Amino acid sequence: MTAVLARRAVIAGVCALSLAVSASPAGAIVVFDPTNYAQNVLTAARALQQINNQIAALQNQAQSLINQARNLASLPFSSLQALQGQIQRTQQLLGQAQRLAYDVQQIDQAFKTQYGGIDLKATDQALVDGARERWTTSVAAFEDALKVQAGVVGNLDGARDQMSQLVGASQSASGALQAAQAGNQLLALQSQQLGDLTALLAAQGRAQNLEAAQRAAAQDQAREQLRRFLQPGPGYQPGGAKMFNN
Repeated sequence: MTAVLARRAVIAGVCALSLAVSASPAGAIVVFDPTNYAQNVLTAARALQQINNQIAALQNQAQSLINQARNLASLPFSSLQALQGQIQRTQQLLGQAQRLAYDVQQIDQAFKTQYGGIDLKATDQALVDGARERWTTSVAAFEDALKVQAGVVGNLDGARDQMSQLVGASQSASGALQAAQAGNQLLALQSQQLGDLTALLAAQGRAQNLEAAQRAAAQDQAREQLRRFLQPGPGYQPGGAKMFNN
């Protein structure tokens, strides 16, 4: 690069010298100073090199600004609203739990009154009504679990679409910010799926636990009913009988 610039400077100097000679009056003596000429050529070459360096620096700065703009550009696609909708639907299904909801105080009260020890003073009809109540609660819990399962399965289609769009956005990201935002949304999608899985396990666990509690209460009630059946009674008590009406 320096040799080319020096060659151009020499050519320019020769042209300038030719113009000076041609412009001189007839009979004038032209004095050529080689040292001064070489110094001028070197100065011109250095000036030209500095200008080229400044142009290159400006080009690098412009490219750096373009890259920074790309890195700061936001991702044009957002799956937040869709993910929030799926989570809300799962929460609504959990909130529709029948009879015995996901409430600590309500569960504690139910196990004290319905699933605790059998009241030995309760009537036979009260025992039957209590068993029917517990059975109905268990059936409702299994129905709730099936509803949650259906909701989670329904969310799979939306999750698949969101994942396809997010992966495509991540692969076509033009900067670091877009790639990071796509990665964050993929993590949010994974969190939503984990939330669905947690809800599903909670619904299944609720149904299974209520069924186990219902069986335990039924066994306790069966022992009490058997005790009452085997308990000796007063026996036969003779009484007066009338064959004919007077």
